[in-house]
Amino acid sequence: MAKASAKDLLDAAKSEAASNYSAKDIRVLEGLEPVRLRPGMYIGGTDDRALHHLFAEVIDNSMDEAVAGHASRIEVELHEDGYLSVTDNGRGIPIDPHPKYKNKSALEVIMTELHSGGKFSDGAYETSGGLHGVGVSVVNALSDHLVVEVVKAKQHYRMEFERGKPKGKLKKLGEIKNRRGTTVRFHPDPEIFGKTAEFRAARLFQMARAKAYLQPGVEIRWKCAPSKIKEGSVTPTEAVFHFPDGLKDYLSEILGTKPTLSSIFSGKSKKGSGHGRVEWAISWSPAGFGEADSFVKSYCNTVPTPGGGTHEQGMRAAITKGLRAHADLIGLSKKMSHVTPDDVMFGAGALVSAFIKQPEFQGQTKDRLSNTEAARLVEQAVRDPFDHFLGSNPKEAQALLEWAIERADERLRRRKARDVKRKSATKKLRLPGKLADCSQKGSDDTELFIVEGDSAGGSAKQARDRKTQAILPLKGKILNVESATQQKIGANNEINDLCTALGIGLGKKFDIDDLRYERVIIMTDADVDGAHIAALLITFFYRMTPGLIEAGRLYMALPPLYKMSAGGKTVYALDDVQRAELMETEFKGRTKVDIGRFKGLGEMNPAQLKVTTMNPDTRTLARVVIEEEDSVTTESLINTLMGKKADLRFEYIQEHAQFTEPAI
Repeated sequence: MAKASAKDLLDAAKSEAASNYSAKDIRVLEGLEPVRLRPGMYIGGTDDRALHHLFAEVIDNSMDEAVAGHASRIEVELHEDGYLSVTDNGRGIPIDPHPKYKNKSALEVIMTELHSGGKFSDGAYETSGGLHGVGVSVVNALSDHLVVEVVKAKQHYRMEFERGKPKGKLKKLGEIKNRRGTTVRFHPDPEIFGKTAEFRAARLFQMARAKAYLQPGVEIRWKCAPSKIKEGSVTPTEAVFHFPDGLKDYLSEILGTKPTLSSIFSGKSKKGSGHGRVEWAISWSPAGFGEADSFVKSYCNTVPTPGGGTHEQGMRAAITKGLRAHADLIGLSKKMSHVTPDDVMFGAGALVSAFIKQPEFQGQTKDRLSNTEAARLVEQAVRDPFDHFLGSNPKEAQALLEWAIERADERLRRRKARDVKRKSATKKLRLPGKLADCSQKGSDDTELFIVEGDSAGGSAKQARDRKTQAILPLKGKILNVESATQQKIGANNEINDLCTALGIGLGKKFDIDDLRYERVIIMTDADVDGAHIAALLITFFYRMTPGLIEAGRLYMALPPLYKMSAGGKTVYALDDVQRAELMETEFKGRTKVDIGRFKGLGEMNPAQLKVTTMNPDTRTLARVVIEEEDSVTTESLINTLMGKKADLRFEYIQEHAQFTEPAI
């Protein structure tokens, strides 16, 4: 009798498991379970930024009450025990029984059911930041303890929750006079964010302060336990924010004593005009703003949109068209002909806040506004007042025109110089079969894709736009510069090839004007090896050419991990989280969806690689940035993970392994 091998036994077990697959294997996530299982789908992850996004969701609800005219005061307090509370004097969350859930109060429904709230009806709020109706329920799901207190019609109510589940029914505590509104007091769950995660006072303070600028009629009171303020920090334990001039006050504070080309151009459209309203403030400083030459901070319904969007586009369009029209009036149209919006906005500090009824954001964390009508709304609101501003201030208008024309002339001179350097550098290249350069002579709008391996490089070369996109395949993993000597770095062929292709030197020899491409894009496989290669490359740029990152010229391509097809529709998912999300949003829970997993970039045909990863109209890029407030953390993390001390790396992996999920 033949003995069964281990492989035979394993195959038999798999076959039996497959044949026993039945309804009992199907898990239905109820209530707030999906949030705790996949927090990244709702707040973008479980890192420090996501942790503080909880505060943003809660204060956004209070700000919606203020914007609607029902609240004039918001109190934010970071307590000694790590809890954070937000109190407003608005109408208070409804506490009466919900018509659909007879045995539940409206408050309980709002706190425990996704996509519930007053933001979906036309009567409760004209505009709101809590568009999706998942904000406060998500905060509840990701808090180990949360308490809501409401005062309505002089009656005080209280309800407690643990990890999203009620500890009991809504309690009526008694009568309170001369008070109304809502208080949400919560503590982030260590099981989700880590045992050492805690709110940072400095960040909460800045977030609360920024909110006060966005609604001139609201007063925000800040309070913090002294033990929560780090030594050396300038964050106060108590403060009151109230800015009658809104964004103009905000920009005045940012400008400080900087020299400016003009007074602050600010204003706001009338409330209820058209499909929304707009507030703005802008001025220009030759001194720049810290490490940046200029900045634009934008908001929609008081929600920050760091990724920009259509409201920022409307602002740029209004300012550019206004300056062009004024140039025509005074006979400078010819000199303005080569001026671009980037030239106009160079040296500008700009703030724009739009309030629209049905905002469309990219992602639950609302980083970027995508409503096309927002661009028209902002442009129409800003354009006429800006024309009047220029006409009423001829000296300032002349200074702005001369500034924009000078910036354009300087840009053209730099481009001409780069073209000469580019031709010279191209002649010196000794990369036969490796660098596939783009055909455009200048560097404007050009891109270099640093690609993992020759296989992916072959697909990328076929998928690229030959005019503006260059491809440089790397052979294997680049040298880890964090643990290498300068002599070893200088002798490394891959690093030398990369520097030659880019046209740059290392360290003190680096000059951003030498860069031969406008964007440098790291494009690796969406797997562990690809992530390792990307980490090595980012470490190289961080250590050897930090100016490239500071200039915002380094990006990560985000190739999809999955291709999903059903019923003639094909979509791509970046990761497991997005795959689950697309199953719900695109395929409505259909069971017969063909899901294919890409093993690497080389497995994609050129058409797939182009549409998902390389075409500017359809791809998604992640810009590599180092936030100023996190620079110390970044330095420490790179030293730990990429440095010579393996014991530090081992300790870090052991400490954080509990927060990772096994690959399936």
